[in-house]
Amino acid sequence: MSEANRVAVVTGSNRGLGKAIARGLAETGAHVVVTARTEEAAHRAADELLADELSASGQQLDIADPASVARAMADVGYQYGRLDILVNNAGIAIDRGQAAASADLEKVRATLDTNIMGTWRCCTAAIPEMRKNGYGRIVNVTSHMGTFGEMGTGSVSYRVSKAGVNALTCILAAELKDDGILVNAASPGKVDTRLAYGKANSTPDEAADTFVWLATLPSDGPTGGLYFQRRPLAW
Repeated sequence: MSEANRVAVVTGSNRGLGKAIARGLAETGAHVVVTARTEEAAHRAADELLADELSASGQQLDIADPASVARAMADVGYQYGRLDILVNNAGIAIDRGQAAASADLEKVRATLDTNIMGTWRCCTAAIPEMRKNGYGRIVNVTSHMGTFGEMGTGSVSYRVSKAGVNALTCILAAELKDDGILVNAASPGKVDTRLAYGKANSTPDEAADTFVWLATLPSDGPTGGLYFQRRPLAW
């Protein structure tokens, strides 16, 4: 099957990196389901792609809400008959500078529930749809801050959540290796979005390239890897 017939879901794709990934996938010919926490925001972002004659639709999706996740993935499978690509981009960063020894545990709970549990929810809801057609590409957005080589102080819940995403990536890749589903993670680096705090070194469009590449890998492509700018990155 050509990329023109693929159906992709990109979480948190109404702005920033997710929006750039959605456009990049649409430009490969895939139909992209643009998602946001509100239906209005999702449809508004999808309309921008449609205005450029790209294939897109909007879907409400709040990854912190199990019912919303289940409904969204089931709707995609029912409406299009397939779900080929899932890019888990949605996430939060709400504890910049916070130390583990004095953490606000409510912020920790909220971060873990969104970043790791939300990603996990989306995967478990999408995988059955992928298995129906023996094809899938899952790409998880992670961060250098979640790697052990760069594990340090500050933003503790964000770091732990992304380390969890990394572990989930490895586990799912091993589980799904015989199902035609490739699972990888990538760090965008410091991208010019609201999470960069003015310290960006790339644009969303530049960072999106690696995620689009991983989302469109051939059947003999890598799985269970972590990448930055299309190059392997140590866990």
